[in-house]
Amino acid sequence: MSQLSRRVEKSPTLVEEVTTRLLADIRTGNLQPGARLPTEREMMQQLGVSRTVIREAVAQLRASGVVTTRQGLGAFVSAGAHHRTLQISPNDMKVVGDLINLNELRLAIEVEAAARAAARASAESIERLRTALDDISAAIDRGEDGAEEDFRFHQAVAEASGNPHFPRTLDFLGQYSVPRRATNIGGVKDASYLSRLQNEHQQIFDAINDGNANAARDAMRQHLEASLARLGRLAQQAL
Repeated sequence: MSQLSRRVEKSPTLVEEVTTRLLADIRTGNLQPGARLPTEREMMQQLGVSRTVIREAVAQLRASGVVTTRQGLGAFVSAGAHHRTLQISPNDMKVVGDLINLNELRLAIEVEAAARAAARASAESIERLRTALDDISAAIDRGEDGAEEDFRFHQAVAEASGNPHFPRTLDFLGQYSVPRRATNIGGVKDASYLSRLQNEHQQIFDAINDGNANAARDAMRQHLEASLARLGRLAQQAL
């Protein structure tokens, strides 16, 4: 019997539960390698959760290599679904120190990805970056924290690098590496705070759009180091 036949009970870990349900169907053979996952709408109806929850669950499975996505076609069980296990979830981000360690790794990866993006980005990549940037602003205007849109912007930068290992690595790290998504920080929807973050994103975009690799490298470094500094202050407060 498919795990998707039962509705998900409301809980703080809806994404984790949906991920577990999908993984169970894959592990038990209900969803074979190459099989297409149910559509977002179908999973929303079957499980009783929002589209955002479904997308985050599928993103986790994609990050761990269990599923692959094809533009306009949906998500499919990957051929190596039983062999890939690397994944970072909210359970791995229980204290601020964990998040600091993860974002130090992001710093090492994304600074160079931004520089490569500035040197290699196609017109299509620039348009995806522009859309991702606009999506963050739209989320903020709706009163949301924009964390999911933030991660998609960073993914777009990695994809624009032209090196497939950059976006793959970022997928493995997962959207829970975005500080305001992985920690329940009061004030993350503060207008001035979100405005500063968006200004940092704008500087990254401008440098890539201008084809200036050094400026893109510097803008990404300043953005991620500012996030690390904010996390460091949180760690001090926790002490």
